[in-house]
Amino acid sequence: ESMNRLKMLYTVFMKEVDSHFTEFVNSLVAKSALLDSSSPASLFPASCSEKELHKAKALRAPPEHGKIFTARRSLLDELFEVSHIRTIYHMFIALLIVFILSTLLVDFIDEGRLVLGFDLLVYVFGKFPVVFCTWLCMFCATVIIPYSLFFQWAQGYCSSSHRVIYSLFYGTLFTLFQTVGLGIGPTYVAISYALPPASRFIVILEQVRLVMKAHSFVRENVPRVLSSVKDKSSSVPIPRISQYLYFLFAPTLIYRDNYPRNPTVRWGYVATKFAQVLGSLFYAYYIFVRLCIPQFRNSSQETFNLRGLVLCIFNSILPGVLILFLVFFAFLHCWLNAFAEMMRFADRMFYKDWWNSTSYANYYRTWNVVVHDWLYYYAYRDFLWFFGKKFKAAAMLSVFTVSAAVHEYVLSICFGFFYPVLFCLFMCFGMLFNFILNDRRKGPIWNVIMWTSLFLGQGVIICLYSQEWYARQYCPAENPEFLDYLKPRSWSCHMQM
Repeated sequence: ESMNRLKMLYTVFMKEVDSHFTEFVNSLVAKSALLDSSSPASLFPASCSEKELHKAKALRAPPEHGKIFTARRSLLDELFEVSHIRTIYHMFIALLIVFILSTLLVDFIDEGRLVLGFDLLVYVFGKFPVVFCTWLCMFCATVIIPYSLFFQWAQGYCSSSHRVIYSLFYGTLFTLFQTVGLGIGPTYVAISYALPPASRFIVILEQVRLVMKAHSFVRENVPRVLSSVKDKSSSVPIPRISQYLYFLFAPTLIYRDNYPRNPTVRWGYVATKFAQVLGSLFYAYYIFVRLCIPQFRNSSQETFNLRGLVLCIFNSILPGVLILFLVFFAFLHCWLNAFAEMMRFADRMFYKDWWNSTSYANYYRTWNVVVHDWLYYYAYRDFLWFFGKKFKAAAMLSVFTVSAAVHEYVLSICFGFFYPVLFCLFMCFGMLFNFILNDRRKGPIWNVIMWTSLFLGQGVIICLYSQEWYARQYCPAENPEFLDYLKPRSWSCHMQM
């Protein structure tokens, strides 16, 4: 009888354990964090051969130990195997259906018929031939010029009698290409051809991506050449053009000669991810149509007052947060995973569990791992290598400044005006919260504070940029000069109405 009771207690206990979904999700997150922070040897099972282990260690970047790439899945792919997480995903799909029904019903009542036009999407992605030609020129130039310059420099460096001058010459040519070829050229095309916002985003984001890729290729390979010359090696370690070409398409900004690869491509998975990107695009369209455009269309014609600004910010929180989720899901999860699958790129850690962050320091590290790795290795660590480890605060400030400036540059070119809202939020509140909400904050209340500030920040961004956009539509400057692009129009538009 005691054995039967023991079995019954055991059965009840196991059922309770199985019902604790939170513990299961936390275990998944813990495994992901452990995988990221573990030593190189622990990344491989005990059955791995010594050859595979040495191959993994060879993925380090000389001369210092850099990022280690290892085969791992994206966190959302793991979480979507849990039915409870899939239900949250289904709730977002249901919300999209509600947006679609709302739009169709309102249009039917107003027009007396179903209106299935997508004029907004057609406008923002307009002039696609110009976009494609610009991207093709940027990509071909990035394939040919940085590789050719590095190849010529590496071949002649050993035999050069004036190595410093020789290196400065090729370094100057590379800097000119980065500044003029990839910097000024695409920006000039985007402005002179008056590309619409989404088309500008494609050109400018590709511009930034290729600049970062070219820098990583040179930064990772120059120390190898210098080391081989110092060791008087008989061969110069120059990567093959195929390795460089693979890197340009791979979803990472850190160059390696080889990456962990999957054996096959799951084309069904690729199709699903691209379909989700397309669905996210339509989701964003309906958010703007139902939540943003009706609110901001006439806001620039109203007299500015504090009450109106506060209402605008809080009314913009919902669309702002939804856009934040869509950007994360569509780009950092779906788009990067689709390209990773096509390239058989096995390291899918493009983000971590940023939603569990209790500090902004952790949020910045986990929101976009791809960009964070580039900033950490090529901005933060190189700054410390150049100036010394005593200047960690200055290194962090420089990284924040570079990141904020690039974000503001992208928005300024894409929107066609300079309104440094994001830069101020990044440099003022972002820096402040980075020190106040630091890694020592571990309680749940700090996660609530982090989310609250994130919600408010999204509301401010959507509200102020939307007001400025419509102010420039309603109050265009006659014969605009350069300063007209720098002055906020939303502050004075109501006076001109």
